[in-house]
Amino acid sequence: MNSPRVVVIGGGVIGLSIAFHLAEAGVDTTLLERGSLGSGASRATADVVRSYFAGNPVSSALAVRSLDAYHAFPSRPGTDLPLRQVGYLVLFTEPEQVSAFEADLPDQRAAGVDVGLISAEEAREHNPLIGDAPLLAAAYSPQAYISDTTAIVTAYARAAERAGARLRTGCAVTGIEPRAGRVRTPDGDLTADAIICAAGAWSASLVRCAGVDLPLTDPIEQELLTTDPLPPNTPDIPVTLHAASGLLVRLRGERLLIGMGYPGPDRQAWRRGVAEQLAATYPSLAGVALHTAVTGLRDASPDKTAFIGHQPGPPAFLYATGFSGHGLCNAPAAGELVRDLYLDQDPGFDVTALAMSPRRTG
Repeated sequence: MNSPRVVVIGGGVIGLSIAFHLAEAGVDTTLLERGSLGSGASRATADVVRSYFAGNPVSSALAVRSLDAYHAFPSRPGTDLPLRQVGYLVLFTEPEQVSAFEADLPDQRAAGVDVGLISAEEAREHNPLIGDAPLLAAAYSPQAYISDTTAIVTAYARAAERAGARLRTGCAVTGIEPRAGRVRTPDGDLTADAIICAAGAWSASLVRCAGVDLPLTDPIEQELLTTDPLPPNTPDIPVTLHAASGLLVRLRGERLLIGMGYPGPDRQAWRRGVAEQLAATYPSLAGVALHTAVTGLRDASPDKTAFIGHQPGPPAFLYATGFSGHGLCNAPAAGELVRDLYLDQDPGFDVTALAMSPRRTG
């Protein structure tokens, strides 16, 4: 194998963004992916890019920066992306949820998020499927779009290769020796000036090998469900989150795509809970059949904010992990930040907010 300057571990949307931004900057880069590109958490997304993450202005700031990059995709990296603006609606049924939103709002605005509090009546105008169950108010952000995760993964991969990066699929990393800059694979070892971990659900053991103590959870299996075809007159709706239950829905073609937390060990009980919450929030959909749309493993951090950091070298060790389902919304910014950390450039972002600290252990 060659001896690149940088080895990126992980071929999801985060790793590919990093590989693209490094290669574009002239850095000799090799990316290693154990399966196919985009086969981990990047496979199990709702194809939504948005800027508002309630109670998490750091993720929101990353997402605002990333949305700007997605809008600029036709010129850089040079691919037209589908971006259908639908908005993002969060339904509040408890006074505490409204209070928390109002307390969080100044930080969200400071992060660049366009979001505001609207009435229950306005929420039902945005989403006519909402039933008559008690609803106090809602948050609404127009900055939410339906895109295509596969198209984003493919665009980053092609652009990275055009810029000179080597992308090796079916190449699992069996171990790393960060102090030696060595990455072990079944096809042989690589040595590099820097190792970058963007391995998603498989990151925990790798960062531990580098002596980085991140409180990453065990890999979590995400499942998204879909309905049978809905009636032809079903109205278009925003991406809508029921704050109390975590029920998230959006239209995908003639069906509804649905997420609600994680299945856990009792998948049937979880599905029953999803069906019950769906019927309570959207009575016209009571009894609709639910089917698995997609599953995938996801990484997570205690506060649902990514860990992005740097141990200087040479050899250096960098990491971008723990995105907790926000990876698609954060990927362009994550690639830029890791590039700038590696090149010792000003990232234009307070990266200390993404570092490990006692307040982030949950």
